[in-house]
Amino acid sequence: MKKVQLTETILRDANQSLMATRLPYADYEGILADMDKAGYYSVECWGGATFDSCLRYLNEDPWERLRGLRKNLPNTRLQMLLRGQNLLGYKHYHDDVVEKFIELSIKNGIDVIRIFDALNDFRNIGTALESVKKYANERTIASGCISYTQSPVHTVDKYIEMCKELKTMGFDTICLKDMAGTMSPYEAEHLIKGIKDAIGDMTLILHTHCTTGMAYMTLTKAIESGIDVIDTATSCFSGGTSQPATETMFYALQQYGIESGLNEDIINKVNDYFKPIKQKYIDNGQLNPKSLATDAQALVYKVPGGMLSNMIANLTDMKAMDKFDAALAEIPKVRADMGYPPLVTPLSQMVGNQAVTNVLVGERYKNISKEIKNYIKGEYGNPPAPIAQELVDKVLGDGEPVDCRIEDQKRTGEDFIAAKEALGDLCRCEEDIMSYICYPDQTVKFLEARKAAEENEAVYTIQAMD
Repeated sequence: MKKVQLTETILRDANQSLMATRLPYADYEGILADMDKAGYYSVECWGGATFDSCLRYLNEDPWERLRGLRKNLPNTRLQMLLRGQNLLGYKHYHDDVVEKFIELSIKNGIDVIRIFDALNDFRNIGTALESVKKYANERTIASGCISYTQSPVHTVDKYIEMCKELKTMGFDTICLKDMAGTMSPYEAEHLIKGIKDAIGDMTLILHTHCTTGMAYMTLTKAIESGIDVIDTATSCFSGGTSQPATETMFYALQQYGIESGLNEDIINKVNDYFKPIKQKYIDNGQLNPKSLATDAQALVYKVPGGMLSNMIANLTDMKAMDKFDAALAEIPKVRADMGYPPLVTPLSQMVGNQAVTNVLVGERYKNISKEIKNYIKGEYGNPPAPIAQELVDKVLGDGEPVDCRIEDQKRTGEDFIAAKEALGDLCRCEEDIMSYICYPDQTVKFLEARKAAEENEAVYTIQAMD
């Protein structure tokens, strides 16, 4: 019997897309034991924006969250999303930092590491792949990921060649990441058939979003065309800028006579658990109804779910939601100026923020962000197409962009020494150091709060004993 397996995204991308990754571990700890019996291919639960959100908004140690997930999901593959040389931050890190991060991720419980580069510049994922292979155990899977988008320079033949390259590099599986939900059924059929012909029996995965209303049709055509794994979200956290519903796709697969490995009673129990949690965040305003809607205009804007929910949150905070439509319309213009990068983290945030700035200031590129300047300088890799000369001239003058992989990525511990010195007695372990390297300001605030809480608890304990 043919088999198509499902990756459950509610613990990472589903809530990242709908409510800007504000779902705390405490909200879902109680259902993890049941999720462990569901029969998922994997549970995507870490990486992406979770690391930043834990430290910045949720007062959680992301490493402690991962250890809790590993403890409560012992029989399930735990999956993370990693931005190659960017790790989980917004700049390139040195090779020894990338290697140590991956070592600690596997040590603390990650099984599947889905690795991508925002520009599909595969030079930026080589170190991450080598590190996964170095520290792999019997459960570890290195999944090479392509950021899917459409533009004058992105073609079916180009994507097939990318998949061949990922296979040659030594990845265990390949994922097509349609972060904006713009892949049509027609494109899915031609892509997947072409890729399967090129990579043989290697596992091929499709990740898409419901943003444009295309996802269910696209997944159906992908299943008919030979896809092996699809990403879905528990139904109450599905739709809108999130993924298609797990239970719905389970039912559809049953109708096709395709085995999924899922336990129907368990996946329904998981959904029942999350229904009141979803309602809580709708009631308190953290889950904006805009994120639950279908927006076919995203076929023009190419805006992924997490980018859209964050843009809504930021404009709401600035009391500038009246500029939302204008900012959306500006996004494809900025993207074209930047050489048609796929809108995926960190490029999605960079393009989105620049579009918002252009609209709020009332003049295009009067203010250019530091990240966009670094992109134009070449520090993120090679863009898919040439950058607009206007931007190049503004940022570089008569200079030339650098090649980020020509610069020395090798280090021998300087970053770790500096981080340990900066943290002082706040530091307890390698994981604290790694958090600081990725997010220094947020990590210091979190560790100071942790230390203060422990000191207060110690005083309270002594007083109680007296």
